[in-house]
Amino acid sequence: MAFTARLEPDSLSVERETAALADAGSGAGAIVSFVGLARPSSETGEQVDQLVLEAHPSLTQRSLNEIAAAAVQRFAVMAVHVAHRSGAVAAGEPIVFAGAAAQHRRQAFDAVDFLMDHLKTDAIFWKREEGSKASRWIEPSAADRASRERW
Repeated sequence: MAFTARLEPDSLSVERETAALADAGSGAGAIVSFVGLARPSSETGEQVDQLVLEAHPSLTQRSLNEIAAAAVQRFAVMAVHVAHRSGAVAAGEPIVFAGAAAQHRRQAFDAVDFLMDHLKTDAIFWKREEGSKASRWIEPSAADRASRERW
């Protein structure tokens, strides 16, 4: 069981990330992935032009590694692959790729669900939405925290 967790300052290629997961999980019966996109509007409906994800290189990387390692330990998966953007991400662009390869689909789905619940709440980032009218810092919501508590 292996994992890859990468902090990515450049744009994400979903095809490249999927191929890397497939290579790491060679022989798997299921590959499940999730791609999170920068939303074009805030929770209050205001236009968002970009999401800025500030990261501390070593602390953020360590948090990504810990989350990926926890998924590998908890679920019967062959591989876990996480790539998370940092810096400015334009609305509509991928922010995160989370994937798992396993012998069976349920383990892969559960691992990816676990990854996203923990990435949303535990990955060390400072997030700011920027639009033409406003800029605001964002935090995980109560719903995000409740989802994480399921595990």
